[in-house]
Amino acid sequence: MIVDIFNEIVSILSYVIPVMVALLIVSLGGLFSERSGVINIALEGIMVMGGFVGAMSMYLMLYIIGLPIQLAVFLAFIVGALVGAGFSFFHAFASVSMQSNQIISATALNLFATALGLFVARTFFGYRRINVDESYRFDVPFLSEIPILGDLLFKNAFLSTYIGIVLLIVVIVILYKTRFGLRLRSCGENPHAADSLGVDVGRMRYAGVMISGLLAGLGGVVFMIAFQNRFESDVRGFGFLALALLISGQWRPQRIFLISILFALMRVVASRGDSIMGLRALEVPTDFFRMLPYILTLVVLAFTSKHSRAPEAIGEPYDTGKR
Repeated sequence: MIVDIFNEIVSILSYVIPVMVALLIVSLGGLFSERSGVINIALEGIMVMGGFVGAMSMYLMLYIIGLPIQLAVFLAFIVGALVGAGFSFFHAFASVSMQSNQIISATALNLFATALGLFVARTFFGYRRINVDESYRFDVPFLSEIPILGDLLFKNAFLSTYIGIVLLIVVIVILYKTRFGLRLRSCGENPHAADSLGVDVGRMRYAGVMISGLLAGLGGVVFMIAFQNRFESDVRGFGFLALALLISGQWRPQRIFLISILFALMRVVASRGDSIMGLRALEVPTDFFRMLPYILTLVVLAFTSKHSRAPEAIGEPYDTGKR
């Protein structure tokens, strides 16, 4: 009995980790934009664009060029990330240069990305999806034999798992240990003070939004590979969940990481609740499990909003004439 419970826990965690990584990467992307002072609810649309271009790239590299799977995955990550950064430029231009409403600008990108993905997929493939049905998991030699840890991190693993861990460390270092991170955060807290010290607020906000797009585009490819093996012009609300995770984590990478584990667990329960030992015996309707991530989002935001401290200047266009 104990062995069965242990194996069930390991099995659940093996599904939780890919979900957590996808949410974490996109949330860290949103962190850069909002720490610079620009609200970015376009994460959903940027994920769609990244997943769309990633799927197209995977199809080309696997079935036309014939590259090895993991090399094709790595290149798709790069392409999706670059497209995400390019797509987010339009949000940066509207928000920073044109000083337009940041919510409207981001919403327009969300709508455009979905429509474009559907149109291109139907035009070139005849239906709304792009299929890249392959197995992207692999075992790491030697490390996969480590008890427990090997089963979780190095056996049947995705390349994105290691990329997500590295990105978390890199983001913490950049935000809190570098001059760039200090300037970026100052632009989100007090842009006028930053400007008086010689910081180019517009340039820093452009950088924040485009780094946000870079990571969200990467997250879109991660989602496509780890969950669907195909592009369907939909990321199941992961972009909005990542935003909720960002707010719940108080715009701090370490907290975002911890809360992403909880959100990922609820997402796995939502998709596999009727097959998990113990939950299956409850005979609860499947729809209840599917609601759990969104119920959790509302509950967490309700309890954390009172103590939430967003960057002081978030959502405010920078006007040099105001003091």
